[in-house]
Amino acid sequence: MATEKAIFAGGCFWCMVQPFEERDGILTVTSGYTGGDFEFPTYEQVKQHVTGHTEAVEIIFDNEKVNYSDLVELYWQTTDPTDAFGQFEDRGDNYRPVIFYTNEQQRILAEQSKATLQASGRFDEDIVTKIEPAKTFWPAEAYHQGFYRTHPKEYKEEIQDRRAFILEHWTKKE
Repeated sequence: MATEKAIFAGGCFWCMVQPFEERDGILTVTSGYTGGDFEFPTYEQVKQHVTGHTEAVEIIFDNEKVNYSDLVELYWQTTDPTDAFGQFEDRGDNYRPVIFYTNEQQRILAEQSKATLQASGRFDEDIVTKIEPAKTFWPAEAYHQGFYRTHPKEYKEEIQDRRAFILEHWTKKE
């Protein structure tokens, strides 16, 4: 097995876990914080915008079963790539959409995918998701892990706007 790491930020990390966990070839999906310079950030600190971090998920995957390009495509389908100031009801820099690449090949694939999405005309606005080098990923507190499984009612409420957006933009239009 050949494993690789992907890190994606796209609003509340609670909403980012399930789509990736359900994909064949995914070994782990961890909610956490990245992109800042503060060591060992906590949820309260990140939420107060004092660390420079954004909520993200770290995905360890078997690249013999699923490739990075497939994960980037899934990422686009779980976020609003036209909103640089948060995602859905989650607002602020700690919810900004970012693809954090861990190597040059990931950067190239992410940039190509972003350009393809922009050229597709699927969205009326520019694709503003950032593509940045990965920084240290700090796992979030235990109660944030697997939120969709441990708090199904709250998760269902949290994900409503995201699901409506996804249906509107990713359902095949004739």
